[in-house]
Amino acid sequence: MLSIGEFSRLTHLSVRTLRRYHEGELLEPAVVDEATGYRYYAVEQIPVAQVINRLRELDVPLGDVQRILRTPDPGVRATLVADHLQRLEAQLDRTRSAVASLRRLLRPDPSPLEVELRAEPARTVAAVTAEVGHDDVEAWFAGAVAELEAAVGEAATGPLGGTYDNSLFEQGRGQVLLYLPTAAPPHTGRVRAVTLPAAELAVTTHIGEHDGADVTYGELGIWVVANAMSVAGPVREVYRVGPRDTSDPAAWRTEIGWPVFRVT
Repeated sequence: MLSIGEFSRLTHLSVRTLRRYHEGELLEPAVVDEATGYRYYAVEQIPVAQVINRLRELDVPLGDVQRILRTPDPGVRATLVADHLQRLEAQLDRTRSAVASLRRLLRPDPSPLEVELRAEPARTVAAVTAEVGHDDVEAWFAGAVAELEAAVGEAATGPLGGTYDNSLFEQGRGQVLLYLPTAAPPHTGRVRAVTLPAAELAVTTHIGEHDGADVTYGELGIWVVANAMSVAGPVREVYRVGPRDTSDPAAWRTEIGWPVFRVT
């Protein structure tokens, strides 16, 4: 048997941490002396302590650590760990995106934004549309894209695009429309033929992950104001290169088009 001090040195877990794990029924000593209250650990508990230490280094909540340790099925344990790792990876992606956006915002001499004024004619496309809350856009987007691609398939004549009502940004909920251009839009499931109206657009290209698009939106807004224009209607996006084309976010290209009119 090992005293708590010896076990602490062997596992690199502090005595205070070991006491906390005992109180939380996460790692209980093999023996507790009833007279002195001293805790003693078995050599066989060292790997368990090391597993706990690694899980805590990954910020796995104590409740999840308990479930992982108490689950006898290796497959279930692996699934619990994999689920947490996916959450960590998503958090890491958001952190990287935020850091990239901050670096871009804090540059002393930002590169001038390239903006094109473009006249878009009216056209009929295959589309899925719904009123969506801001926090639900990502999940809705994935489902709508899958349905569009299944319905249109190889008949698509251009890249995926979308329109987003102003209320989505202003009120946190609004109409979202995703579309694929095709010569003969099908009518199946949620997919319908929709006519996009003609519009004058101020267009720029956002490069990289979609989470950083707000910075490009801001830069485009500054350009619109500086050129005595005003926004007229829902913003449009065209996904020239995206996750379905390449897994490298640095290669993603999203066109942002604001319907505008000149202020006289």
